[in-house]
Amino acid sequence: MIELDIPGFGLLTASALALDFNGTLAQDGRLISGVAERINKLADSLRVHVITGDTYGTARAELSAVRCDIETLPKAGQVEAKRAFLASLPRDSVVAVGNGRNDLYMLRAARLSIAVLGTEGMAGELFSAADIVVPHIHTALDLLLYPERLLATLRA
Repeated sequence: MIELDIPGFGLLTASALALDFNGTLAQDGRLISGVAERINKLADSLRVHVITGDTYGTARAELSAVRCDIETLPKAGQVEAKRAFLASLPRDSVVAVGNGRNDLYMLRAARLSIAVLGTEGMAGELFSAADIVVPHIHTALDLLLYPERLLATLRA
């Protein structure tokens, strides 16, 4: 669990991490270097869920050495499927990270939402849905590995 009292944002008590795969953790269906190690460290304190449409069909193989639960979604209705999955988790304790249009409601439903503007881009709608926008997945995961970094961005 991650606990941090952020002035103006409130108490962040996170026990679950919901991650998009393609465009967020992976580029062209391949896990970005350095991601597995970071997620495995986070798995010591958070229950990690990767929620994916698995565009390239590579998610399970790419995540085989990563301590996470993988939820593969149907090709159609991914926005609603991600929202429904997040609804099954305790809302006030979820951190969500994504980059795509199908992540919009997942980010809106989370206690803390981080949008990643990576090499595959980021859907414009996420700018208004996210609490934080970062340039790379490493930055997003490092915010959770070193949660005091969240203070500078979120405090009011």
